[in-house]
Amino acid sequence: MNKPRLSIIINGHYPFISPGGEQDPEEQGFFEALSETYLPLLETLGRLENSRVPFRLGLVLSPSLCAMLEDETLLKRYLAWLDRRVDFGGKELERCAGNQALSILARYYFDRDLERRVSLVERYGLDLLSAFEGFQKRGCLELLISAATGAFLPFYASIDEAIHAQIETAVIHHRRYLGKIPRGFWLPELGWTSELGSFLRQYHFTYTIVEPHALILGNPPALGGSFRPVKTKSGLVIFARDITAQKDLEELKASWSGFYQGSFADAGYELPVEALKPLLDAEGGRCPTGYRYWAGEKDRRLYDPQKAREAAAEAARRFLDRRVARLEAAQRRLEGEAISLWAFDAAALGYSWSEGMTFLETLVTEIALKGALSLKTPLDYLEETGDSSFQVVEPEFSSALEGGYGGLLLDASNDWMYRHIFRSIQRMIEMAGRFPGSTGLKERALNQAAREILLAQSADLAKPLNPQWKGGPLGGEYAKKELEDALLNFTTLYEALGSNHISTEWLTALERKHSFLPHINYRVFEKKK
Repeated sequence: MNKPRLSIIINGHYPFISPGGEQDPEEQGFFEALSETYLPLLETLGRLENSRVPFRLGLVLSPSLCAMLEDETLLKRYLAWLDRRVDFGGKELERCAGNQALSILARYYFDRDLERRVSLVERYGLDLLSAFEGFQKRGCLELLISAATGAFLPFYASIDEAIHAQIETAVIHHRRYLGKIPRGFWLPELGWTSELGSFLRQYHFTYTIVEPHALILGNPPALGGSFRPVKTKSGLVIFARDITAQKDLEELKASWSGFYQGSFADAGYELPVEALKPLLDAEGGRCPTGYRYWAGEKDRRLYDPQKAREAAAEAARRFLDRRVARLEAAQRRLEGEAISLWAFDAAALGYSWSEGMTFLETLVTEIALKGALSLKTPLDYLEETGDSSFQVVEPEFSSALEGGYGGLLLDASNDWMYRHIFRSIQRMIEMAGRFPGSTGLKERALNQAAREILLAQSADLAKPLNPQWKGGPLGGEYAKKELEDALLNFTTLYEALGSNHISTEWLTALERKHSFLPHINYRVFEKKK
């Protein structure tokens, strides 16, 4: 019997942030994601590779994240943001000079920020996408693609052109950013409805990932549960996320929570405002500094980075033991070919858990050393096993959102947005048919109209409007303004194109503000023949 397989899929996504001031909270949130998640992830992958630890991981790089990682202006602002942190760190070294324990921690954070700056400029040459692509070329990563703006696709499945536009725009930009088009498609919010299978197959995607209840409640119910993929009538292979993996991780994290860096114990919320002047946000309010001297969330103790890393490493070893036991039991029951697919947002092992990268590195290393599991991507699994024996199932409507469906994105707090979005989509389809061969200023306006309506569809703008939504990088007021601006911009463009009177100056300013998806082609909204 073959070894049971574990597949690790990291969802790298960040909602598009309109360019603002260098100290706007939303922009600073992206800078923190760069510092806490994406640069550490590259460093972790590099250490594994340099140590000659064999590994295969899946990684989603969403179009909006790719656009911001490639934006030279945004990266320059990030460097300026890092420089302000380094200046702050120098003052912290002076402040803590009389306390040896605090001084050691201040030096630790100061050196960390300097190292991140050097890595971005010297090691990666401000080109993080090429670094990720390099790991793919060397066989360490399997990249997956996602929808253009993170739209919750089940809501738009009744409009073919809307789904085509989300998928085709994503394909265009992935090819530009990262070359080879993946065979795996990551559904935003893991939102699935049966109509999506034929769309994904039209673009030659081989597989996607859903929540386990989509298979358990499928037609017919999946006999292999979440441990064996199924195949739809359209030929799309469906893997289910192993939700017990995330539950095990949260339980293990809690066991050592007293050692981990306290996420709310940041010096930015404790020091006098005068000491934070270089770092204050655009409104002069307090903001994180990255200098967290305390461990735990309740019983404060001085943070010890070494002990925290040891705790994360031990959590990784116990996590692996649980995965082995669970997979071996599933493999006996299924008579072979079991797979556990652990899929999670990148922030879970970075921004929201500073020691998470140590956990990942230890887990991958232990898998290679012990050999009890085989670390594979979904595509590896399909190439090794084939799909001829997979049960044919039509998965049930589902998502990874709270409640398992789409209620968070469609209730009294945000349902008003959809009538405007749907009307705008129909208008975009109409314009794509009316102006199929446009060039020059008219083509620019049509492309911008397509950007605006794609942005309005983003689930990242709908979630913060719901008061039940907790966390996330965007605040409710910011999300509402972005959504309303996108709809207003689209309507203005629609009317300007109808009257054949387009303000070049206004359009240029709008292109600068909503500059993502630079390679968009409005013709993705044309009706398919």
